[in-house]
Amino acid sequence: MKILDPRIVREDFPILHRKINGHKLVYLDNAATSQKPKQVIDSIKYFYENINANPLRSVHTLAEKATEVYMDSRKKIAEFLNAEQDEIVFVRNATEAINLVSFSFPFKPGDRVATSYIEHHSNLLPWLELKAAGIKVDVVGVDGNSELDMAYYSKPRKDLRLVAVSQESNVTGTINNVKEIAKDVHKNGSYILIDAAQSAPHMEIDVKDIDADFLVMSGHKMLAPFGIGVLYIKNSVQPIMKPYLRGGEMIKSVKLDKITYESPPQMFEAGTQNISGAYAYGVAVDYLKRIGMRTIQNYEKGITRYLYNEARKIEGIKIYSGKSRQYGSIFSFNVDGLHSHDVAYFLNKKGIAIRSGFHCAQPFIEDKLHIEGTARASTYFYNTKEEIDIFLSELKSIVRKYGRR
Repeated sequence: MKILDPRIVREDFPILHRKINGHKLVYLDNAATSQKPKQVIDSIKYFYENINANPLRSVHTLAEKATEVYMDSRKKIAEFLNAEQDEIVFVRNATEAINLVSFSFPFKPGDRVATSYIEHHSNLLPWLELKAAGIKVDVVGVDGNSELDMAYYSKPRKDLRLVAVSQESNVTGTINNVKEIAKDVHKNGSYILIDAAQSAPHMEIDVKDIDADFLVMSGHKMLAPFGIGVLYIKNSVQPIMKPYLRGGEMIKSVKLDKITYESPPQMFEAGTQNISGAYAYGVAVDYLKRIGMRTIQNYEKGITRYLYNEARKIEGIKIYSGKSRQYGSIFSFNVDGLHSHDVAYFLNKKGIAIRSGFHCAQPFIEDKLHIEGTARASTYFYNTKEEIDIFLSELKSIVRKYGRR
């Protein structure tokens, strides 16, 4: 196993050398979005200076090159997930991917779909909206340790068509056993959608081993630009899906009385796509694979474990973590007597960037944790132990100065 030296990789990230409010930037908001290495930044500039053209249709040199890099990125992402190339659909982000499935899946009145309390709004709202169409929606509960009610998935339900579940909670960092859930779901004859927006940047994912029917991820959380994401649709599931958007690029033939659509993935990629973003996504995947996802995961386990162990020594803070968590990349907490936004404000004054609030998981935070939000620090492979020490030192200072006595 390779040993990751964050001091070396940090040289690839120009923004990490910035100062905020006169202090060295300590970026701990990686669950919201990752920073971008210069290789990815340069790839966007390269695309527009050397390739810029609309792919797939035109036969001139630039268009052919645009088609080549677009398809090459699809191949890279397929390999990253151990998928087939035609199972990879480019979208704007994980949110669009989930909405695509909620619209395109052949639900009928009386069907049932299951989401859960730990989900990001993106994996909750599209399913709740189906109630208006006569679809029954179950929201799977959690126990006192914020762990999913796994018994729900193993109980036979004839009307359950699809289960949507995140692989990693963006609030507690709990990593769910999606392979076990998929096995139970398939025994029931149902389909499973896995939200991997939080997990894909940090661990190996094998869609064949998991046996996922759908899987979504956002590029911007894993070194790629904003506005590009991926929806994986298993080949055997594709024939039951209908197009989400209709227009250019996704048709074979158009007559006023007959429309013939392209086969997936083109069928789901109507209009001009974010070609430069897809190209840069491929460069980002190259970067991650060069380091190695197991190397990244092992490093982050160590640095997050250190963060948790040291933070537990600080009196006056409350930590929110699933009991069985595997030290992913997320550390959610509150300071007694302070709102999470106040904590984030005080940390930002010292150049430390974290997230605060509901984290787009309001039902979970309000109904299950019974609080008004959390402060959330989230690590990535370019974060150092020294940065964690800076964060912990400032956190202690905030508790001492402003916390409840």
